[in-house]
Amino acid sequence: MTRWLATLGTMLLVLGGAESASADAIDAALRGKDRDAADAARDVYRHPRETLAFFGIESEMTIVELMPGGGWYTRLLAPLVREKGRYIGAEYDPTPYAEEYPDFAARLSKYPDSVKANPALYGENARGTWILRGEVAEDASVDMILGIRFLHNWISGGYAEKALTELHRTLKPGGVFAIVQHRAGEDDPRDAVEIAKSGYVKESYAIDLMKAHGFALAERSEINANPKDTRDHPEGVWTLPPALRLGDEDKEKYLAIGESDRMTLKFVKSK
Repeated sequence: MTRWLATLGTMLLVLGGAESASADAIDAALRGKDRDAADAARDVYRHPRETLAFFGIESEMTIVELMPGGGWYTRLLAPLVREKGRYIGAEYDPTPYAEEYPDFAARLSKYPDSVKANPALYGENARGTWILRGEVAEDASVDMILGIRFLHNWISGGYAEKALTELHRTLKPGGVFAIVQHRAGEDDPRDAVEIAKSGYVKESYAIDLMKAHGFALAERSEINANPKDTRDHPEGVWTLPPALRLGDEDKEKYLAIGESDRMTLKFVKSK
């Protein structure tokens, strides 16, 4: 009995040490030189410390960030893993945007080279690539995939199922697929594509979609909930900050609401 208690005590100390090390790494990234005041100003809405701790990110992980965009989360994720783990960024394929949005397509085209050219941020073994164009990562090589406010674009663009099938292959058994997504009301009568065009997705739809592609819901959190968000804005989610697509029109009203109501879902590869 004494030996068993001693063993249990050692296990708890190890687990506690692991949690502390993860929290310390997140805090270091939050305070790091890669972030500026504009990044930090959004923490009050995006709760990065609590969100990343909830997902269970560790500095030794190989992670994939989906659709890094302006890099707000990149400037947290890449420093977290660049020394002991590996960062992989998967952006949109530039091809479909070349004609209508040439500047956007040009930026996307340069993304892999921009990651390679900046090892100080991303790490020496980091990689930039495109979703649905080439290999995101080797089979069963990724510990965690993080998708932050991305799913509406995949659903409205019609390639969510194909992308999820590709990403499922890259995750290790038991690997985590972490999602933060603008959340629609469950009573919204529109179909999923129409809702997604406004930037929102029903939580039930997201869960069913992930389950259908081999990801089991492990936990959900209200870390990023915002009950002030009525979700009925004239320019969809982009009416709210930080986009403020209406400019000065009702600006104070939307600033008072803050950023969107968001689901925070942790899935694991189940099959």
